[in-house]
Amino acid sequence: MTLSILVVTDQRDGHLKGASLEALSEARRVAAQAGGGEVVAALVGSGLSAVIEEAKTRGVNRVLVVDDEHLRAFSASAYAQAVSRLIPKLTLPWAIFLPDSALGRELAPRLGALLGAGTATAVVEIHADPAGKVTVKRKVFGGKATETLELKGTPVLSLRPNSFAVDAPAAGDPPVEKVELGALPVHAQGVAVEKVVSTRGDTPELTEAAIVVSGGRGLKGPENFVMVEDLAKVLGAAVGSSRAVVDAGWRPASYQVGQTGKIIAPQLYIAAGISGAIQHLVGITNSRCIVAINKDPAAPIFKVADYGLAGDALTILPALTALVTKSKGP
Repeated sequence: MTLSILVVTDQRDGHLKGASLEALSEARRVAAQAGGGEVVAALVGSGLSAVIEEAKTRGVNRVLVVDDEHLRAFSASAYAQAVSRLIPKLTLPWAIFLPDSALGRELAPRLGALLGAGTATAVVEIHADPAGKVTVKRKVFGGKATETLELKGTPVLSLRPNSFAVDAPAAGDPPVEKVELGALPVHAQGVAVEKVVSTRGDTPELTEAAIVVSGGRGLKGPENFVMVEDLAKVLGAAVGSSRAVVDAGWRPASYQVGQTGKIIAPQLYIAAGISGAIQHLVGITNSRCIVAINKDPAAPIFKVADYGLAGDALTILPALTALVTKSKGP
């Protein structure tokens, strides 16, 4: 059985996000497992010219584009309607892949309900066979267990960032088809986004970053949080924080890592001055490597850490920053 895999991409500042590149690459592998088929990139938004050119280099068979001024700001209802109008363009039994970004987490269940399709989020492994069976694995219970699901028919899957390999770009010139949005249903017009305010600056996005450095109350005051930012800068990392830091007003909520903040899965996670409350551990257990820095050797964070440094973060962080800077040379 062959599949049409529609990959709904997420983009920022005219470029596909890393999680979108993962989804496109994995779609190619799954299509091959299923016995062949096509991978179709779906670009939804406004002002997509640069993103279209980038998508053409990702080994896709076709590119479908809904470029409309009404979609400049993300609206889950409007985007779900836009994607649903791409389904008739698929000539084979289909599956939909999305990155498990903020966009994907909102869009996947809406698409599943709208299309009557089985849905799985935060997927970390996908297998498909020529008979049309799609089996996925996802982490549950804060990463302490793995759930295996068998999805029949037309699944909608969001893929957890930093879980899939990204293929190198390649030359290609797949056909591009622009699809008109048309009139939206009344329920999809109920929310108007007036503006989007970025609070992260030029740092990598927490949920997509390969390296994350977070700080906690062990830094003793907001004036010392710059030590976390300095280390993150030399590592090219995103900056996070514990809930205690957000509750104390040291950093905005967009920095919070944990069950009530952002669930992350970086290649390297460095926790400085974070004791390891359960809600924080739930948010980081999918990290490939965890380094904990805490002056209390009995802190819970050390139970999940791959490497632990028992000492004062205010002394260790500047030393680490200096070592990394020196290793990079002049």
